Amino acid sequence: MAGKQVTVVVRIKAKTGMEVRVRQELLNLLKPTRTERGCMNFDMHQAPNDPSLFLFHGNWVSEEDLKRHFETPHIKRWIEEAKALLATPMELTRWRKVD
Repeated sequence: MAGKQVTVVVRIKAKTGMEVRVRQELLNLLKPTRTERGCMNFDMHQAPNDPSLFLFHGNWVSEEDLKRHFETPHIKRWIEEAKALLATPMELTRWRKVD
C-alpha cells in the first residue's frame, strides 16, 4: 500500500497534574509537523469534559511520509518526554479512507 494516503489517530492521556504541561508540549509539535513533507493535516483536540485527554488526527500522503515523521527530532523528543508525563501509553491507530 506504499504511496496511498494514510490517516493516523493518536489518543493521549496526561497524568493528573500534568495536563497543562502535556498540552504545551503537544502544541509545540503542531508547527514543525505541519511543515513536514507529506503532511496533509495535523490537528490536535482536547476533550471538553476531561482536560487530561488529547487526540491527534493527521493525514499523510504516504506511509513513507508517516515513517519519516516518526524519525524527526521533535517527535523523538516528545516520545521520550511522554514517558514521564502520560498516565497511559499513547494509543496510535492507522486508518485508510474509504471512497
